[in-house]
Amino acid sequence: MTGIAYAAAPGAGGAGGFASFLPLILIFVVFYFLLIRPQQKQAKQHQKFLSELKSGDKVVTRGGIHGTITGLTDTVITMEIAKDIRVKVSRDAIGGSAAAAEAAPATKKKGGS
Repeated sequence: MTGIAYAAAPGAGGAGGFASFLPLILIFVVFYFLLIRPQQKQAKQHQKFLSELKSGDKVVTRGGIHGTITGLTDTVITMEIAKDIRVKVSRDAIGGSAAAAEAAPATKKKGGS
């Protein structure tokens, strides 16, 4: 009978408190290396790409518009999307290089209906 009372006493098993948080710590570590760190790395690469833009670069907006940069300011980019048609877009709206977008394989749906 005293064995049951001893096992239920508060403060028994001090290491059990840390052991109960160990799975949560491991989950956070896995999330960091699989989700958070790669996303931060990609964001850093995109910021570097945006800072290195110059006139004449062919780019694609996040909306899918392809064009050539004709003018730059700190926050606005002027793109020529067709002959004598220029559009001003936010620098943050640039999704990437047009060369990289054209090199990416197109995804096709398999099967029908």
